[in-house]
Amino acid sequence: MKHIISVDAGTTASKISIFNEHGQLLAKSTHEYSLITPSPLEVEISADTLWRAFAAGVSDVLQKTGIGIQDVVAIGISAQGETLIPVGSDGKPLRNAIVWLDNRAQEEAKTLNKRFNDGTSYKITGQVKIVPTWPASKILWIKRNEADLFKKVHKYLLVEDYLIYRMTGKVVAEGSLLCSTVYWDITKKKWWHEMLQYLDISEDQLPEIRESGEVIGELLPEAAQELGLSRNTTVCTGALDQAAGAVGVGNIKPGIFSENTGAALAICATLEKPVFDPKLRMPIHYHALPDRYMAHTFTTGGMVLRWFRDNFSQQEMNVAQAMGKDPYDLIGTEATRVPPGCEGLVMLPHLQGAMAPEADPNAKGVFFGFTLHHTRAHFARAIMEAIACIIRRNIEVLEDLKIQVKEIRSLGGGARSSVWGQIKADVTNRPVLVATIEDAACLGAALLAGTALGMFKSLQDACQKTVTIGGRFQPIPANAKAYDSTFRAYVELYNSLKALFENTGS
Repeated sequence: MKHIISVDAGTTASKISIFNEHGQLLAKSTHEYSLITPSPLEVEISADTLWRAFAAGVSDVLQKTGIGIQDVVAIGISAQGETLIPVGSDGKPLRNAIVWLDNRAQEEAKTLNKRFNDGTSYKITGQVKIVPTWPASKILWIKRNEADLFKKVHKYLLVEDYLIYRMTGKVVAEGSLLCSTVYWDITKKKWWHEMLQYLDISEDQLPEIRESGEVIGELLPEAAQELGLSRNTTVCTGALDQAAGAVGVGNIKPGIFSENTGAALAICATLEKPVFDPKLRMPIHYHALPDRYMAHTFTTGGMVLRWFRDNFSQQEMNVAQAMGKDPYDLIGTEATRVPPGCEGLVMLPHLQGAMAPEADPNAKGVFFGFTLHHTRAHFARAIMEAIACIIRRNIEVLEDLKIQVKEIRSLGGGARSSVWGQIKADVTNRPVLVATIEDAACLGAALLAGTALGMFKSLQDACQKTVTIGGRFQPIPANAKAYDSTFRAYVELYNSLKALFENTGS
């Protein structure tokens, strides 16, 4: 039987899965890594750390299943966006990768916004504002602050590009990951020459553009040896993790909205054509399906709960380890003891700035309204409710653009929590459907690779045969009043603090 290995190279961990030709998950392996944070604005990681986590995961799933390497026919990739890896002419990274969370390029983003007004940039790239997160801002920062390194850059790669290069020696990229570089034209599907000229880089320093789910080539001998796979294994282009996740939950046609609460919170709504927002609130991305698009944005999501776990829940972590349980389950159980609305406690979860609809890199995390009555359980639940408020904020923008959201499909680590699932349903007043497979991005990457190899007639056929729903949360009407109040406070709190964020942003 044929098998596909897929990797979801995320912000804080790589998840590696192996599927059979029917799209059934046979084994998975997760390898966490630590981010390097030299200052509050800087977030980096060694590119080799990502590669080693991938290799370790491949070895792990092969050992768990006993599948022979000759039966692994393809590798599919899901990857975080915006993380920039400059490499030299020898193909080796010239510095640590600058992670998407990195906010150091604030002045550079301001410079680019002045040069390319928001309306112009939005119509070309689909991004409502040029922010420090985008690779264009990062490249300008490198030019200004690491001039010697800037002169040595042979190629600017994203995480998916780098993994493909390490495996095949070919420098390629695909549209779903390129949108937020803000140097790629999403409708012409070409590099944006004016931006490249301003950054002082050339097309030769960028990858060849391909579609998602295309065959790129077989493994190089050295890559096959490092991964413990056959040289005949085919490497395929994958997709941005959120696009791959959308595929993995069947979000490939209009009317379906998916939310992924992993390290980041990401939302995706499939569009048949770009729908540009005249108020510049909602970004538009290229989908994993050729010539389809997504209304898509992201911000810090599950990472906020991880921050809470790591800093304030050591006891739960110790108990969970002793019991063989997930500490997040214990945190969720604690949150159930608090009523909806957290008795007036409201949180802004913008620990590394806010994305759509605020698009505010200066935004910070805030807890508001706590008293002597409030406990740690209140704070845990307030984080969960805050993430649900972000989802509701973006659904309201989509509705204003006449984009229907009939149901929410939930994926990512946050989808494991029944507490969080119900909160999301109640805050948004939408049914929340949870995919049977937790790591939907891995499934989506596998389906793209399987389709590329002809194992499925089409991506639609692949989703129809493999995507299943395992749970459903219906809104509870009795909770609507409390959550309407929380949501109003959430919006008003940000609006009240926006000027203060701006003044203290640096």
